[in-house]
Amino acid sequence: MVRKVFKQKKRNKKIDAFIEKYKIPREYLSVNRKSVTKALLVGIFIAFIPMPFQMLAVLAVSPFVRFNIPIAISMVWLSNPLTMPPMYYMEYLTGTWLFGMEPLHDVQMTLEWFKENLDEIFIPLYAGTLFYSVVVSVTVYYGVNWLWIHSVHKERKTKKAKR
Repeated sequence: MVRKVFKQKKRNKKIDAFIEKYKIPREYLSVNRKSVTKALLVGIFIAFIPMPFQMLAVLAVSPFVRFNIPIAISMVWLSNPLTMPPMYYMEYLTGTWLFGMEPLHDVQMTLEWFKENLDEIFIPLYAGTLFYSVVVSVTVYYGVNWLWIHSVHKERKTKKAKR
């Protein structure tokens, strides 16, 4: 389990001094069920949004929703230059399906094509983006939350059985 790995690690005095010096809230680095699941929710939600500076968006949300920032930022990296074109195309196709529109047939994965057709693909793209952002991030949130709780209960049962 993840928390066992982090509990075994000794705390670094330099990192603790840095946290104290700049008064960084501990929630931003803590590894507990609520902090991790919120980080996954926020990170995956933002990862599906086609926009620049996604990592800054994670940081902008952090004062309002306390979560583990390194985990959220690593989730944003799911949408990297290799995965962006298929993700955004999938979102566009989903958006056209949601609106009952006919998708464009001569799709090219170039910036020029994207700029030329932005007015035709913008609304279906962001409708698909909203769909995947909400569905995937909420599913991961509840799935990891359930797995975490289930593993803790299972661990307690095995400890109780050993006694």
